[in-house]
Amino acid sequence: MSWLVTGGAGYIGSHVVRSLSEAGIAPVVVDDLSSGVEAFVPADVPFLHASILETEALERFMAEHGVVGVIHCAGYKYAGESVKFPLVNYKANVDGTRSLLEAMENAGVRRLVFSSSAGVYGNSGVAVVTETTPTVPESPYGRSKLIGEWLIADQVTATSMAGDPLAATSLRYFNVVGSGYPDIYDASPHNLFPKVFFAIESGKAPQINGTDYSTPDGTCVRDYVHVSDLAAAHVVAAQRLDAGDTLEPIYNLGSGSGTSVRQIVDAMVAATGTDKTPVEGPRRPGDPDLIVADGTLATRDLGWGMRHTVQEMVDSAWAAHPKA
Repeated sequence: MSWLVTGGAGYIGSHVVRSLSEAGIAPVVVDDLSSGVEAFVPADVPFLHASILETEALERFMAEHGVVGVIHCAGYKYAGESVKFPLVNYKANVDGTRSLLEAMENAGVRRLVFSSSAGVYGNSGVAVVTETTPTVPESPYGRSKLIGEWLIADQVTATSMAGDPLAATSLRYFNVVGSGYPDIYDASPHNLFPKVFFAIESGKAPQINGTDYSTPDGTCVRDYVHVSDLAAAHVVAAQRLDAGDTLEPIYNLGSGSGTSVRQIVDAMVAATGTDKTPVEGPRRPGDPDLIVADGTLATRDLGWGMRHTVQEMVDSAWAAHPKA
């Protein structure tokens, strides 16, 4: 009996894989390696090099390894890039989720934890979003994640009517950072931490966009979540579904208070030892002063908590970051 992690060779997915193993749950992985790194997958974990769009291959793999549940981390995760390439985004995130649900249906797999995004909230005008905050995603990425949640909800309804219900929950979160293992790092060229690290290694100063926001230090405040804390929440969700417990359909994984851009940049300066003073630039259009997620429900049901300080998040990311 095992759990399948889609996108299990990726930055987030590979942390989930190792967390499952540490919890005594056997993981298996499918990843097309479009952004994942095969070396992130432990050698003893069964691995299928395939796209989640390959429905029949997914079905066979799940049957072969006795999969009882899926943690769905695979996807096109670049909000900014999704505006440029919406069809690529929708193919990966919408078509891919539909394909996965079909494979699960055919293989009789009835447990699902979906790695969603707080991007579904968009710029709602609410500083601290809860699970009942209206969803008004502003990018194809955010919209595709919301459509994924709808697909799952519809499948839950359909399978319940058929008497063989799918038990599922979706986890929404903002910026994932840090590293739980020295050999796993964020390899994305579009994410904040690797972008800043590469800039510093190139002798450039990190930049802060906007210093006149209505926040304690004048810079934007956002949620930054350590990847190990995030992975642990996914595993607890899987364990609770395995136990037959009823979970909420949606959980936010957030701090409720957030971290400012200046705090993050200062921590990066400290971690890297650069002598470059951060450059202060103008605001970026559309950036709200503060937006974070309330994680109260996840704390109640999934043991969710922010267990790493900002400096620990940055230090662990820098330690794992491949140096030039």
